[in-house]
Amino acid sequence: MITIENLSKRYETDTGYSDWILRNINLQIPSNVNVGLIGKNGAGKSTLIRLIGGLDTPSTGKITVDSRISWPMNFQGGMKGNLTGKQNAKFILRIHGIPEHELPEKLEFAQQYSELGKAFDDKINTYSSGMKSRLNFSLSLAFDFNVYLADEILSVGDAAFRKKITNSFLGENRSKNLILVSHNEATLLQMCEAGIYVKDGGAIWFDNIRDALKAYGGAR
Repeated sequence: MITIENLSKRYETDTGYSDWILRNINLQIPSNVNVGLIGKNGAGKSTLIRLIGGLDTPSTGKITVDSRISWPMNFQGGMKGNLTGKQNAKFILRIHGIPEHELPEKLEFAQQYSELGKAFDDKINTYSSGMKSRLNFSLSLAFDFNVYLADEILSVGDAAFRKKITNSFLGENRSKNLILVSHNEATLLQMCEAGIYVKDGGAIWFDNIRDALKAYGGAR
Protein backbone atom coordinates (compact mmCIF):
# COMPACT_ATOMS: atom_id res chain seq x y z
CA MET A 1 0.00 0.00 0.00
CA ILE A 2 1.10 3.53 -0.81
CA THR A 3 -0.56 6.07 1.47
CA ILE A 4 -0.50 9.75 0.48
CA GLU A 5 -1.62 12.19 3.17
CA ASN A 6 -2.28 15.92 2.69
CA LEU A 7 0.37 16.07 -0.03
CA SER A 8 1.14 19.43 -1.64
CA LYS A 9 4.00 20.44 -3.91
CA ARG A 10 5.36 23.70 -5.29
CA TYR A 11 8.86 24.78 -6.25
CA GLU A 12 11.06 27.62 -5.11
CA THR A 13 11.85 30.15 -7.84
CA ASP A 14 14.09 33.19 -8.15
CA THR A 15 11.19 35.40 -7.14
CA GLY A 16 9.66 33.23 -4.42
CA TYR A 17 7.52 30.16 -5.11
CA SER A 18 5.67 28.69 -8.05
CA ASP A 19 1.95 28.09 -8.02
CA TRP A 20 0.90 24.89 -6.30
CA ILE A 21 1.38 21.96 -8.69
CA LEU A 22 -0.31 19.48 -6.35
CA ARG A 23 -2.50 20.49 -3.42
CA ASN A 24 -3.88 18.52 -0.46
CA ILE A 25 -3.82 15.09 -2.11
CA ASN A 26 -5.01 12.10 -0.10
CA LEU A 27 -4.83 8.67 -1.70
CA GLN A 28 -4.41 5.02 -0.80
CA ILE A 29 -2.89 3.07 -3.70
CA PRO A 30 -3.01 -0.74 -3.35
CA SER A 31 0.15 -2.64 -4.23
CA ASN A 32 -1.64 -5.45 -6.05
CA VAL A 33 -3.14 -3.54 -8.99
CA ASN A 34 -1.79 -1.77 -12.05
CA VAL A 35 -2.73 1.90 -11.88
CA GLY A 36 -2.97 4.40 -14.73
CA LEU A 37 -2.10 8.02 -13.92
CA ILE A 38 -3.93 10.33 -16.31
CA GLY A 39 -4.44 14.06 -16.82
CA LYS A 40 -3.60 16.93 -19.12
CA ASN A 41 -0.03 18.00 -19.87
CA GLY A 42 1.23 20.05 -16.94
CA ALA A 43 -1.34 18.64 -14.51
CA GLY A 44 1.36 17.25 -12.21
CA LYS A 45 1.44 13.56 -13.15
CA SER A 46 5.22 13.36 -13.53
CA THR A 47 5.67 15.37 -10.33
CA LEU A 48 3.49 12.88 -8.46
CA ILE A 49 5.46 9.95 -9.90
CA ARG A 50 8.74 11.56 -8.77
CA LEU A 51 7.36 12.12 -5.29
CA ILE A 52 6.18 8.51 -4.98
CA GLY A 53 9.57 7.30 -6.25
CA GLY A 54 11.49 9.43 -3.76
CA LEU A 55 13.20 11.62 -6.37
CA ASP A 56 11.51 14.69 -4.93
CA THR A 57 10.11 15.70 -1.54
CA PRO A 58 6.68 17.11 -0.70
CA SER A 59 6.30 20.75 0.28
CA THR A 60 3.76 19.57 2.85
CA GLY A 61 2.24 16.21 3.74
CA LYS A 62 3.80 12.77 3.49
CA ILE A 63 3.95 9.52 1.55
CA THR A 64 4.11 6.21 3.42
CA VAL A 65 4.92 2.95 1.65
CA ASP A 66 5.01 -0.67 2.77
CA SER A 67 6.28 -2.00 -0.56
CA ARG A 68 9.53 -1.80 -2.48
CA ILE A 69 9.05 0.90 -5.12
CA SER A 70 11.24 1.50 -8.15
CA TRP A 71 12.60 4.81 -9.35
CA PRO A 72 10.73 6.18 -12.39
CA MET A 73 11.85 3.96 -15.25
CA ASN A 74 12.62 6.81 -17.61
CA PHE A 75 14.86 8.57 -15.08
CA GLN A 76 18.43 8.63 -16.40
CA GLY A 77 20.00 10.93 -13.82
CA GLY A 78 22.30 8.20 -12.51
CA MET A 79 23.83 7.39 -15.89
CA LYS A 80 27.38 8.62 -16.58
CA GLY A 81 28.07 9.33 -20.24
CA ASN A 82 31.77 8.51 -20.07
CA LEU A 83 31.06 5.00 -18.76
CA THR A 84 29.80 2.02 -20.73
CA GLY A 85 26.32 0.61 -20.35
CA LYS A 86 27.78 -2.29 -18.40
CA GLN A 87 29.80 -0.04 -16.11
CA ASN A 88 26.75 2.12 -15.43
CA ALA A 89 24.65 -0.96 -14.74
CA LYS A 90 27.23 -2.37 -12.34
CA PHE A 91 27.48 0.96 -10.49
CA ILE A 92 23.71 1.27 -10.09
CA LEU A 93 23.35 -2.35 -8.97
CA ARG A 94 26.07 -1.87 -6.35
CA ILE A 95 24.76 1.39 -4.88
CA HIS A 96 21.33 -0.20 -4.53
CA GLY A 97 22.76 -3.05 -2.49
CA ILE A 98 23.06 -5.96 -4.92
CA PRO A 99 25.74 -8.35 -3.53
CA GLU A 100 28.86 -8.93 -5.63
CA HIS A 101 28.06 -12.59 -6.22
CA GLU A 102 24.72 -11.63 -7.83
CA LEU A 103 26.18 -9.01 -10.18
CA PRO A 104 27.01 -11.33 -13.13
CA GLU A 105 23.44 -12.68 -13.28
CA LYS A 106 21.90 -9.20 -12.97
CA LEU A 107 24.22 -7.76 -15.63
CA GLU A 108 23.42 -10.59 -18.03
CA PHE A 109 19.70 -10.00 -17.45
CA ALA A 110 20.06 -6.26 -18.15
CA GLN A 111 22.03 -6.87 -21.33
CA GLN A 112 19.63 -9.48 -22.68
CA TYR A 113 16.38 -7.77 -21.69
CA SER A 114 17.49 -4.39 -23.07
CA GLU A 115 18.54 -6.06 -26.34
CA LEU A 116 21.64 -3.86 -26.42
CA GLY A 117 23.94 -6.71 -27.46
CA LYS A 118 27.53 -5.57 -27.99
CA ALA A 119 26.48 -1.94 -27.38
CA PHE A 120 26.31 -2.87 -23.67
CA ASP A 121 30.10 -2.34 -23.72
CA ASP A 122 29.87 1.03 -25.49
CA LYS A 123 29.86 4.35 -23.67
CA ILE A 124 26.47 5.76 -22.72
CA ASN A 125 27.19 9.02 -24.56
CA THR A 126 26.99 7.05 -27.83
CA TYR A 127 23.49 5.73 -27.00
CA SER A 128 20.26 7.04 -28.43
CA SER A 129 17.58 8.12 -25.96
CA GLY A 130 15.72 4.89 -26.72
CA MET A 131 18.76 2.75 -25.89
CA LYS A 132 19.20 4.60 -22.58
CA SER A 133 15.54 4.08 -21.74
CA ARG A 134 15.71 0.36 -22.55
CA LEU A 135 18.77 -0.03 -20.32
CA ASN A 136 17.12 1.90 -17.50
CA PHE A 137 13.94 -0.15 -17.80
CA SER A 138 15.91 -3.41 -17.79
CA LEU A 139 17.89 -2.35 -14.73
CA SER A 140 14.67 -1.57 -12.88
CA LEU A 141 13.38 -5.07 -13.62
CA ALA A 142 16.65 -6.56 -12.36
CA PHE A 143 15.57 -5.50 -8.86
CA ASP A 144 12.89 -7.23 -6.84
CA PHE A 145 10.54 -4.24 -6.61
CA ASN A 146 6.86 -4.75 -5.83
CA VAL A 147 5.70 -1.61 -7.63
CA TYR A 148 7.29 -0.08 -10.72
CA LEU A 149 6.87 3.54 -11.77
CA ALA A 150 6.71 4.29 -15.48
CA ASP A 151 6.32 7.67 -17.19
CA GLU A 152 5.47 7.03 -20.86
CA ILE A 153 8.11 4.27 -20.87
CA LEU A 154 5.88 1.95 -22.91
CA SER A 155 6.59 4.06 -25.98
CA VAL A 156 10.20 2.80 -25.93
CA GLY A 157 11.51 0.42 -28.57
CA ASP A 158 9.86 -1.49 -31.37
CA ALA A 159 6.63 -3.48 -31.19
CA ALA A 160 8.37 -6.66 -30.00
CA PHE A 161 10.13 -4.84 -27.15
CA ARG A 162 6.92 -3.09 -26.09
CA LYS A 163 5.16 -6.46 -26.03
CA LYS A 164 7.91 -7.84 -23.79
CA ILE A 165 7.43 -4.91 -21.43
CA THR A 166 3.68 -5.44 -21.40
CA ASN A 167 4.01 -9.15 -20.62
CA SER A 168 6.12 -8.32 -17.55
CA PHE A 169 3.11 -6.66 -15.92
CA LEU A 170 0.16 -8.72 -17.10
CA GLY A 171 -1.32 -12.04 -16.02
CA GLU A 172 -2.82 -13.44 -12.84
CA ASN A 173 0.51 -14.85 -11.67
CA ARG A 174 2.43 -11.60 -12.08
CA SER A 175 4.73 -10.60 -9.23
CA LYS A 176 5.14 -6.99 -10.34
CA ASN A 177 2.71 -4.11 -10.40
CA LEU A 178 2.80 -0.80 -12.19
CA ILE A 179 1.90 2.85 -11.77
CA LEU A 180 1.86 4.13 -15.34
CA VAL A 181 1.70 7.66 -16.73
CA SER A 182 0.41 7.55 -20.29
CA HIS A 183 -1.68 9.53 -22.76
CA ASN A 184 -2.40 6.39 -24.79
CA GLU A 185 -5.90 5.17 -23.96
CA ALA A 186 -5.38 1.74 -25.52
CA THR A 187 -2.23 1.20 -23.44
CA LEU A 188 -3.98 2.25 -20.25
CA LEU A 189 -6.92 -0.08 -20.92
CA GLN A 190 -4.57 -2.96 -21.68
CA MET A 191 -2.20 -2.44 -18.75
CA CYS A 192 -4.22 -0.98 -15.87
CA GLU A 193 -7.14 -1.99 -13.68
CA ALA A 194 -7.49 1.23 -11.65
CA GLY A 195 -6.86 4.90 -12.37
CA ILE A 196 -5.87 8.21 -10.81
CA TYR A 197 -7.08 11.38 -12.51
CA VAL A 198 -4.84 14.37 -11.76
CA LYS A 199 -6.70 17.65 -12.25
CA ASP A 200 -6.40 21.21 -10.92
CA GLY A 201 -3.78 20.17 -8.37
CA GLY A 202 -5.88 17.33 -6.99
CA ALA A 203 -6.00 13.58 -7.62
CA ILE A 204 -9.10 11.39 -7.81
CA TRP A 205 -8.97 7.61 -7.37
CA PHE A 206 -11.06 5.29 -9.56
CA ASP A 207 -11.32 1.55 -8.95
CA ASN A 208 -11.86 1.05 -12.70
CA ILE A 209 -9.54 2.60 -15.29
CA ARG A 210 -12.49 2.99 -17.68
CA ASP A 211 -14.21 5.29 -15.19
CA ALA A 212 -11.03 7.36 -14.85
CA LEU A 213 -10.73 7.69 -18.62
CA LYS A 214 -14.42 8.60 -18.88
CA ALA A 215 -13.97 11.38 -16.29
CA TYR A 216 -10.87 12.64 -18.09
CA GLY A 217 -12.54 12.52 -21.49
CA GLY A 218 -15.57 14.40 -20.23
CA ALA A 219 -13.36 17.14 -18.83
CA ARG A 220 -11.48 17.80 -22.09
